[in-house]
Amino acid sequence: MKNRTLIAALLALALGIPAAAVAQQPSDTTRDRQEARRDRRDLRHDRRDTRSDRRDVRQDARERRQDVRSGDTTAARAETRDIRQDRHDLRGDRRDRRSDRRDIRRDRRDVHRDRHDTTSTSPKP
Repeated sequence: MKNRTLIAALLALALGIPAAAVAQQPSDTTRDRQEARRDRRDLRHDRRDTRSDRRDVRQDARERRQDVRSGDTTAARAETRDIRQDRHDLRGDRRDRRSDRRDIRRDRRDVHRDRHDTTSTSPKP
């Protein structure tokens, strides 16, 4: 009797829990919208980072010019390294923005396809 109860409980768990988990999953359209929202947020952050890096490059170039005028070549070299690093960061931000824009386009296309998949119904015979 105990074995039957144990088997019945295990069977109920095996059949009931996955069904409940599937019922709580968001739909494809909801997931695609959330991904598009996240990608737009990432794009905004990458734009902000780009503006900050451009500002840093301008500031470092200004400081390098001052160092060269004053004859401080060591500080000028350090500013040159800073400029190089900031430009490297700019290229990375540009890559990130391009990737985020591509992701946004894909997510929008997926949402559009999902919308048409759910609304298009075949005529019933």
